[in-house]
Amino acid sequence: MVDYSNWNQKPESDFWRFLRMRKSVLMNTIMVAVNILVFLLTEITGSSLDSRHLVNWGAAYTPFIEQGHEYYRLFTCMFLHFGLTHLGNNMLVLVFLGDSLEREVGRIRYLLIYLIGGIGASYISYYAEIRGGEMVVSAGASGAVFAVIGALIYVVIRNRGRVENFTTRQLVFLAALTLYHGYTSAGVDNAAHLGGLLCGFALGIILYHGKKRLPS
Repeated sequence: MVDYSNWNQKPESDFWRFLRMRKSVLMNTIMVAVNILVFLLTEITGSSLDSRHLVNWGAAYTPFIEQGHEYYRLFTCMFLHFGLTHLGNNMLVLVFLGDSLEREVGRIRYLLIYLIGGIGASYISYYAEIRGGEMVVSAGASGAVFAVIGALIYVVIRNRGRVENFTTRQLVFLAALTLYHGYTSAGVDNAAHLGGLLCGFALGIILYHGKKRLPS
């Protein structure tokens, strides 16, 4: 006997499937929302392209951190961005990679990877500036985004080279290509990117021990 009950049901579109899957990624959704909200506030009160304005909002600036002991900037700088393109690029990567990572490691571990990895990236950038004698205003979620990439690389390795639609080769290629672009471009905080990648991978080792699976 043929079941005709589902014949009139339209197949779920990729867009609706994407929205449905996002219900399980609360922390990443919050992180994206906070970044967007902070960007809107910086635009309302001034210009996100104005370095002085971002410093007033908490961007990282080595003299203020080193001499003024304003270490909170290593955290607050993670949520500030220089312009819409800077924000958009980071959030686009964060949505697609962060969602997959949160589904694998869970909400709390994901939040720890994002925040601790981001702060670690900020500190490595700060240390590199002190060593190099270069004092610039630094801001952006890219250190935390690279921490997400680093952790996801480890998770994929632990899962035999594939998690959802991502493979180890794809993620390593993405990280290498982005790092290469940074080192061949001006105005890119390469120390934060590399530092975030390494911190994220280390946090993945510490926090992720594989999903519990029922025996078949």
